[in-house]
Formats: sequence, C-alpha cells, structure tokens
Amino acid sequence: MSAKRDRILFWVILTAVSVLFVYPFLWLISASLKPRDQVFDNVLIPTTWAPGNYVSIWQVAPVLSWFVNSVVVAIAAALTVTVASAVVAFGFAYFRFPGRNALFGLVLATMMLPGAATMIPVYLIWNSVGLATTQVPLWAANLFGSAFYIFLLRQFFLGLPRELFEAARIDGASYWTLFWRIAVPLCRPALIVVAIFELKASWSDLLKPLIYLRDPALYTLPRGLKAISDQFGQAGEQRWEIVLAGSVVTIVPMIVIFFLAQRHFVEGIATQARKG
Repeated sequence: MSAKRDRILFWVILTAVSVLFVYPFLWLISASLKPRDQVFDNVLIPTTWAPGNYVSIWQVAPVLSWFVNSVVVAIAAALTVTVASAVVAFGFAYFRFPGRNALFGLVLATMMLPGAATMIPVYLIWNSVGLATTQVPLWAANLFGSAFYIFLLRQFFLGLPRELFEAARIDGASYWTLFWRIAVPLCRPALIVVAIFELKASWSDLLKPLIYLRDPALYTLPRGLKAISDQFGQAGEQRWEIVLAGSVVTIVPMIVIFFLAQRHFVEGIATQARKG
C-alpha cells in the first residue's frame, strides 16, 4: 500500500511540475491566437479566435527569409562544431603524448572565460577580414570546436575498447580510419547529442546576430523577432499579438526537431550516464 501511495505522490508531483513548465508555452500559443485587446486577459482558452495573426506575421516581415537564414546558420554551426570537437576529442582520448592532461585542462579552462571578455577582440578579428557584417561569424568560430563538446565526446571515446583500435592498426588502418570507421559509428548517439545542443543554441542565439548583422535580409529568426518586437511591441504600435505569433513560429521548429531526435538524444544521455 505504501508503494502505491508513493507512486501516486510521484505522479502528482511530476504532473504539477510538468504543468508548471508547459503553462508558459500554452499561454504563448493562446495569446498569439487572440485579437489585440484580449492578448493579456490571462484566459488560456481564447473567447475570440484570431488565427489571422499568423497570416499577418508573414505579411509584415520577411519571416520566410529569416527562417531560411536560421536553418542555414544552425546547420552550419551544428555540423562544424560536431566534426571539429569530435576530431579534437578523439585526439585527446586515443593519443598518448607528454603534456596531454595539461593541454586538456587548458582546453577546459577556456570554459571559465566569459563570452563578454572576448566579444570585442573577436569582432575586431572578423572586421579585419571583412566578414563582420556577414553571417559567417555566427558559425565559423565552431570550426575550432567547443571545450564543453570536446569534454563530452572525449568521455565517450575513452569508453571504447582500445583493443579495437590496436587491432585496426595492425591491419594497416590509418588514424583517420580509426576515427571515421570505428570511433564515429560507435559514438553516434553522443555526436547526435552535440549536434542537437548546438542546433538549439545557434537557432535561439540573439547576441551574435545583434552584433554582426546589419542587413535585414541576413537576419536570423531571433534577430528578426527582435526587429518585430521593436516595431510592434512596447515602443512600437502595441500589436503584441504579432510579436507572440512570431515567437511561436520561432519556437515550434526546435520542438519538432527535439521530438524527431528524442530517441537518439535520450540514448546518448543514457549511454553517458552508464559510462560515468
């Protein structure tokens, strides 16, 4: 009886916490479907439906262009950081060389450096090569990998039996073959987790587009949503239903991607937990 009571209590708490997290998103969807004078009435089910808000958002701004820009930037960022971090992580996991641990510690130490401390120097670098007003700075820095992703992937690579690599070396496999034909397939869940993390981070990033993008045709969705908020929000025409509809358009793709990749995502996290 005690076990049944504990299970009921667990499900009650889980349901309450789920509602707590889901409610803001439900409110956002509800408010985006209301006319202007009812947006903030705090009623979850609209008394008057205004689906035309989603038509208006496409009419008042080049949302499709911003959507395409976000897709291109997010995919480029995810691919570059996943490949670069995997190569570096494999090097730290497989090769034995003097100072390896100290060098790896130095890589991890870069996570302690605030992004604000490097913001101006990084901008000056991109400006010196003439790319400060393009989309390149939004993803090209990922070509050098990410300390967090390197750490994550290194733990996966260390969990692979070294005998597999030694046997392949005896058969004449190159180091690149060890990485591409053995390490990558066995650590695919971890690579998918890294790609999803970076895809989400790049998709929702507002700071870098604010710094680098000047041409509205190059805006990503978060930067475009900021422009919509400036035009129709508190300092603009007070058409919050347009802003909220744009927010839903920005959020929904990430929700869809998460559900499509949920199995790989959970598998990667579970595998890391077992190895830890």
